Amino acid sequence: MTYHPKSDFVAVMMERGFLADCTDYQGLDEALMQGVKPAYIGFDATAKSLHVGSLIQIMMLRWFQKTGHQPITLMGGGTTKVGDPSFRADERPLLDEAAINENIAGIQKVFASYIDYDSDAANKALMINNAEWLDDLNYLEFLRDIGRHFSVNRMLAFESVKSRLDREQSLSFLEFNYMILQAYDFLELNRRYGCVLQMGGSDQWGNIVNGIDLTRRVLDNSIYGLTSPLLTTSDGKKMGKSQDGAVWLNPEMRSPYEFWQFWRNTTDADVGRFLKLYTELPVEECDRLGALAGSEVNAAKVILANEVTKLLHGAEAAQAAEATAREVFEKGGVGDDLPTLSLTPVDLGDGISIVQLIVKSGLAKSGKDAKRLINENGAKLDDKPLNDAGLMIDAATLSSPIKLSAGKKRHALVRLKD
Repeated sequence: MTYHPKSDFVAVMMERGFLADCTDYQGLDEALMQGVKPAYIGFDATAKSLHVGSLIQIMMLRWFQKTGHQPITLMGGGTTKVGDPSFRADERPLLDEAAINENIAGIQKVFASYIDYDSDAANKALMINNAEWLDDLNYLEFLRDIGRHFSVNRMLAFESVKSRLDREQSLSFLEFNYMILQAYDFLELNRRYGCVLQMGGSDQWGNIVNGIDLTRRVLDNSIYGLTSPLLTTSDGKKMGKSQDGAVWLNPEMRSPYEFWQFWRNTTDADVGRFLKLYTELPVEECDRLGALAGSEVNAAKVILANEVTKLLHGAEAAQAAEATAREVFEKGGVGDDLPTLSLTPVDLGDGISIVQLIVKSGLAKSGKDAKRLINENGAKLDDKPLNDAGLMIDAATLSSPIKLSAGKKRHALVRLKD
């Protein structure tokens, strides 16, 4: 559809490619023109960090605040105990409260890089845990007051549930309740904070619509839903995954250099799109950089990596990552910011195999993968081909750091602790 937005936020969402669908474009647009409005996105605490797959939602909240409104990051301290079944083939493992709280603490660090929770402005961000209202629910009252508004027939028709049942994969009653709890979150946020908008990935459309319908029935309030596209890279890979696993946002789970390198390795066809979604460069500049071809597109990839890393880890980390990459790739050096494995003399013993070192440094997932890498001439030691899978490394070899490489783009240092 062609819609010409009035509000800055909807305009940004449309021109930068964030928008997949909206329950009511005109209604949302008009609501956002009537002063500061709150909007939320929910994040379940299933790990100690979010990964790149969640970054599009984080950027939506950032833009919401930058255009004058109040973002709410809703931590799923309650819903994580149930687990979202949307488009999953199996049930999520259940976490205890201590693990959930630890995960929330890790996730909170990420948001502080993107969203302002500390200012005195009217649109200061809020971080709220849905355990505040979900943990103390009375089951019978909840069934009577909330459950009666939900049709099982309609719930079964949602694609996220239907696809699971069509594959004859079990869907527990616990998981089936998730969409009711998420709908109740929207109701409570509207009641307590005047929240008028829920955002999320397009896989959350059914859950969002449920919340809008429930709030209309219970409070007779008009609220809205907006979804972003579920992103894959141009070669069909799920966004947030790399050769060596998830691209985590917390620095202790993925170093700033490795994060920078992930974006530097973006395929040519994705550069313009990713610049619009994950940086704040003007749209015209994103289009210009995305149109570069041949060797020139590499400069655009460096800009992309720098801008995204700067937002998350700061300008110094981005500069250090670029300097390390230049040292490693252009000059064949080591680079100070490479992922580093530090070993003690006890770790080494009489010697450790090169296969173990490749695994321990994160360049291969298993010994089998490391041996395959060596046999297929994909491994290097100090920039020289590594052909001997039986090579042993001892303390004398590590009298100065060694550099391991897997292919052309993945490197790690191994050094002896002082």
